Amino acid sequence: MTASNEKRVQHHKPARSPEAEAWLKTEIEDQERRYRDIVAEQEALTPEREKWYAGFLDIVQSKGFNVTGDTRRVISPEEVPEKPDRDDAMRVVW
Repeated sequence: MTASNEKRVQHHKPARSPEAEAWLKTEIEDQERRYRDIVAEQEALTPEREKWYAGFLDIVQSKGFNVTGDTRRVISPEEVPEKPDRDDAMRVVW
């Protein structure tokens, strides 16, 4: 018998009981609903996120940031990259 013809445990899918199928269907629906809710919350934060970005850029250009210990570095406007032309919604991974 060659390695490609032999049966392996991972190739066998045991049958599920109707109760297990119903539970699995319910769990999947719940997870998908939670995922959609999280994505909607992240998208709703987009205007506020823009303010956070602007505030961060203002701080690093005016006050700077700590490089090490008490050493601060101010970022010049020329060093700030341009905002990319893309959707800035957070990616929700599950």
